[in-house]
Amino acid sequence: MSEDIALGFGNNIDYEIIWDSLVIEQLINKFQISKSEICHIKRIVSVRDLLISILAFLQEENGGERFVNSPAIIDDFACFFEKKITLGGTSIRAAIAMRKLGITSALHLVTINDDVRRLMPKDCSWVCSNNKDSFYPHLIIQYYKNTNIKARDIEIHTSQANRIIYVNDYDNTIMKINLDFVKLTTNAKVLLVSGFNAMQSIELLADRLGIVLQIIHHIKPNALIFYESACFHRPELSAFVNKTLIDVIDFFSMNENEFQEFIGRKIPLLNDKEVFVALQELHKLIPVPILITHTRYWSLVFGQNAMQYSKALKAGVIMATTRLRFGDDFNSVNYIETEQLPLEALGKEFAEKINKNGEGQIYCMPSFNIEESKITTIGLGDAFVGGFLSALV
Repeated sequence: MSEDIALGFGNNIDYEIIWDSLVIEQLINKFQISKSEICHIKRIVSVRDLLISILAFLQEENGGERFVNSPAIIDDFACFFEKKITLGGTSIRAAIAMRKLGITSALHLVTINDDVRRLMPKDCSWVCSNNKDSFYPHLIIQYYKNTNIKARDIEIHTSQANRIIYVNDYDNTIMKINLDFVKLTTNAKVLLVSGFNAMQSIELLADRLGIVLQIIHHIKPNALIFYESACFHRPELSAFVNKTLIDVIDFFSMNENEFQEFIGRKIPLLNDKEVFVALQELHKLIPVPILITHTRYWSLVFGQNAMQYSKALKAGVIMATTRLRFGDDFNSVNYIETEQLPLEALGKEFAEKINKNGEGQIYCMPSFNIEESKITTIGLGDAFVGGFLSALV
């Protein structure tokens, strides 16, 4: 059965650990880690390396995604914490978010197991490229504002929340694609393309993108293609994806970290003039009809007739904020409540300026002002995509 919204291409199981600063401090002592060792380790081959990497993210108050040498490292680290098992991947998290509003979708999966069967929306249609069960959990670390770590000569205090992801996922590394997905996309009004960031081989990636192009060419001519970027384990592969798909992408979406990585510099996110210049630069690098950027302060669309996507942008912001406040357990009532929240003051001032000076190419919406302290930064981009696509169709 074909749905209006088709979502591809990867999915996974997440181990969301329950943050505990005391456990982190105990592990620092256990592994005798010193402040001078804290850095972004390129090759994570042990639990000790993983812990050093986590401390580097905390020290910078940043988030990101990293590859680990073995799935056993994830299991060994997760054993020190309480954890909850959830579904991960932009496509499936977007599907879950949309289903909260009664909207079903069609999914392409690369991993299937009892947890996927148990947790995915029951009335969404799907195909999987794997003909047997597999299990490669991603480690999700959510740290909070005012997190304090003090052990040995290490002292870290965070002034904001963020999330870190660690993976070694064979299914998403090879990203096998099932062409039966074509049967679920024949009447699709929009197709989400996402999930290639864990791939390691450019030859394999080229083959998979060739199949994606076949699927796109089977969809009716007026269907929209929405690409959600991600933190690539091999950054050069991100540019290869962009180059390969550039002619078919209608919407190119990214978060604030990816935005700044593409530009190659840190951008003051509340300086409307610098953001506008950066968007113009980015559009030369990625010349698609519409660029979308979602950040902690604001979200915006950049391109011709940007204003026509104002409702979709607002729906994306509401969905992401609802997830920020309530995590996986939000419902449609929470969504409606979020829509009534006041707008965040700094983001509102920025949006007013950039909308006024954006030469008709920009529509920006500020974030909502929330009071919750225990927030969820996991999957906010995925929820944003779900909200945007649900309004887009």
